[in-house]
Amino acid sequence: MANSTEAQKPQNTKKNKKKGATLDTFYGAKIQNTEQIEEDIQENSPKSSKGNRNSPQTHEEFESEMTKKMEALWEEKWEIMQKKFMHLQNQFDQTVKENQALKQELIKQSQNTKKLEENIKYLTDKVIDLENRGKRENLRIIGLPEKPEINTKLDMVIQDIIKENCPEILEQGGNTATDRAHRTPSTLNPQKTTPRNVIAKFQSYQTKEKILQEARKRQFRYKGMPIRVTQDLASSTLNDRKAWNMIFRKARELGLQPRISYPAKLTIYFQGKVWAFNKIEDFQLFAKKRPELCGKFDTENQRARNT
Repeated sequence: MANSTEAQKPQNTKKNKKKGATLDTFYGAKIQNTEQIEEDIQENSPKSSKGNRNSPQTHEEFESEMTKKMEALWEEKWEIMQKKFMHLQNQFDQTVKENQALKQELIKQSQNTKKLEENIKYLTDKVIDLENRGKRENLRIIGLPEKPEINTKLDMVIQDIIKENCPEILEQGGNTATDRAHRTPSTLNPQKTTPRNVIAKFQSYQTKEKILQEARKRQFRYKGMPIRVTQDLASSTLNDRKAWNMIFRKARELGLQPRISYPAKLTIYFQGKVWAFNKIEDFQLFAKKRPELCGKFDTENQRARNT
């Protein structure tokens, strides 16, 4: 018996071959990879052989078929890219709309904020004005010594001040009586060397105004000691008036007859006219335009002192 065995034929295997490679693109869509197309071209391309002119598929037909496959591939890619672009365009349009809405809301909020600031300023000015009007019968006495015999008899001390500095008011029968008089602040700070101010509330507004007018004309004294008598106002108004101090003193040196009118307005007499200023900036601009005043008022130095 002939020992004949059929030779086992090796199976046709493709080495290092990529099958069904896919390209994940926009929205998870899968498109056939171009590498697979190229492999198909190499695998299915007609093999040229000598003397065999009747191949099952001509080279031109093969190229046409492959071209159609590539066109279909890129059409599919183009369609997905268009969808992606439309999606991005819609997102952009939506963002633009949202930005416009936010812009309108921001403008609205800005307008509301401006109105609130105007209301706050109006109410603040109103409260300050009411506080000042509530003190219209008051006088503030500065520099009165801190002594027990003075603090316990402030009403009598005020009458002595009137008698010593403006006795004509008493001679004219003016009502110089006070409702109350007290030190401010109420407690003494031992670290402060200057005496606390005295606030006196008069029963008669006219008498208080006469005393104030006399105090503006000359230096008041108490038993020979110099004191100051001024109008009692809200702390914010007093600070606004204090801001004019340097300009006021310089204007007085120049003979401009400065005055501080209510609430904190500076008036001067210059070139035969009365000029009024509500802010230091307004006066600074005025002085710069007048050669007689230019350079004589160091307003920047005044601001530095007040801050």
